[in-house]
Amino acid sequence: MATNHLQEIQEYGQSIWIDNLTRDIIQSGELKNLVANQGISGITSNPAIFEKAIANNAIYDADIEAGVRAQLPTYKIYESLVFADIRNAADILRPVYEASNGVDGYVSIEVPPTIAHDTQATINEARRYFREIGRENIMIKIPGTESGLPAVEQVIADGINVNITLLFSVQSYINTAWAYIRGLEKRVAEGKDISKIASVASFFLSRIDSNIDAKIDAKLQRGVDDINLEAKLTAVKGKVAIANAKIAYQEYKKIIESVSEAAPLGGRWQALAAKGAKVQRLLWASTSTKDPHYSDVMYVDELIGRDTVNTLPPSTIAACIDHCDVGDRLETKLKEAYQLIESLKDPDINIDINTVMDELLIEGIDKFVQPFQSLMNSLENKVKLLSPV
Repeated sequence: MATNHLQEIQEYGQSIWIDNLTRDIIQSGELKNLVANQGISGITSNPAIFEKAIANNAIYDADIEAGVRAQLPTYKIYESLVFADIRNAADILRPVYEASNGVDGYVSIEVPPTIAHDTQATINEARRYFREIGRENIMIKIPGTESGLPAVEQVIADGINVNITLLFSVQSYINTAWAYIRGLEKRVAEGKDISKIASVASFFLSRIDSNIDAKIDAKLQRGVDDINLEAKLTAVKGKVAIANAKIAYQEYKKIIESVSEAAPLGGRWQALAAKGAKVQRLLWASTSTKDPHYSDVMYVDELIGRDTVNTLPPSTIAACIDHCDVGDRLETKLKEAYQLIESLKDPDINIDINTVMDELLIEGIDKFVQPFQSLMNSLENKVKLLSPV
């Protein structure tokens, strides 16, 4: 019998979630099969996923028409569709949630991307989403922006599970970890239980390589006379995202292993862990390989490690089932990872990684805002067609 590589990955302490949610996979039984038989233990969604799911799919038309008859505004019709899918998916994953004692079994839903820079609006929507969806095993996705992190802190203090998304730089991950810890501490100070709260920090991968590879290619296309310089430039291509993720994981370990009062977190995590707190796991996101010259499972094979999550689109799940090369590699070649990131400062390469990360965050929000607005427009058109004359 062929090895199920997704289940094999679980043996190394990593959970596999699917980065896709549609009513089709719920109603067809596909999602139930993925959870029961293929080792899928969670779901992530975003506005781009919902646009693809809803915009041109007749499966939602009856519910849209019901919303029209109820005279709901377009945004409320959108929520009725999405919340129903989230609830049904959460119910399918409920056995995983219970069996894992709340470590896995979550469905993530993002607050509207149009409020990414509004702290209070994000807090309000996160509270409302969690309350109205009414399932313990959902995570509210909040972008890791400067305005988003105070919202994360408050929402965690409220006892709401959070998936912090659009993290690109190692420092953005560290800031996210602090927000989680402060939120838990705030809740402890209020005398409330923290043992049932879960959080993941979604660290993006392929977009980093796409951005940096494009910069390298531009330098190469302008012409490079020195063969050593050409080798130096090409050595960076397709390597930065994985190196960056490995470094972020080392920062995660520093946080959870810090026991000395002289250490940056001064043992604060251990105090929370003693009260039942769950670690905030790093989640590898944007894991479909964009360059066909690279392995289609390189963002899986190279980042398998304990206390992590990898969220994969359906195509990468199929590829991994077929040919993932499973091994514990997250903490291998660490020296090379640090050297690679440092090499970007070389005058011959001259790529400012902080600028790249800032660009990617701005682009990331835009890549969610555009499909969200497109979906609203599509729904508005459907509402007009289905509205009585």
